[in-house]
Amino acid sequence: MKILLHTCCGPCSIFPTNYLKAQGHQFSMYYFNPNIHPYKEFKRRLNTLREYATLKKYDLIVDKSYPLEECVRGMLEEPTIRCAYCYRVRLQQAADFAKANGYDCFSTTLLVSPFQKHDLIKEIASTIAEVSGIPFYYYDFRIGYEEGVSISKELEMYRQGYCGCIFSERDRYEKKRKVKEVADA
Repeated sequence: MKILLHTCCGPCSIFPTNYLKAQGHQFSMYYFNPNIHPYKEFKRRLNTLREYATLKKYDLIVDKSYPLEECVRGMLEEPTIRCAYCYRVRLQQAADFAKANGYDCFSTTLLVSPFQKHDLIKEIASTIAEVSGIPFYYYDFRIGYEEGVSISKELEMYRQGYCGCIFSERDRYEKKRKVKEVADA
């Protein structure tokens, strides 16, 4: 099967690409992540992914578009939770690219992280697949999360401390501040 694998970063791509390769699938990694803030972080994650793709000789397709204002507006206007917009915009772009370029299906490395909203990703991707007419390849990559972390550390890959959006960046500092305030009390 020829799969377009939406890829959020280098470390998260390790287990899914190893798994797909072991299963005999052909795949291309597809970097489209306009949600990542700040732009310096976007570039750092992309550069780490490029280094890994070069090391493994994997095909990497990069969409460098960065509609930050559109993403922030979309997350703020999302009626459920902001992550839904973020998942939807990236997975829709991946599905559209896969369909237009002769792939059999699409998937995402977002499914490897125990910190992402797995069921929401699966639900959104399945809806996109049904509407767009390109199948969604589902596999619960979380079983390989620790393996991917271990390999990424061995390779001394850049590992980010938040999912990417401006809100998650704020939240990580808020949590640290609150923990410190409790410890100081």
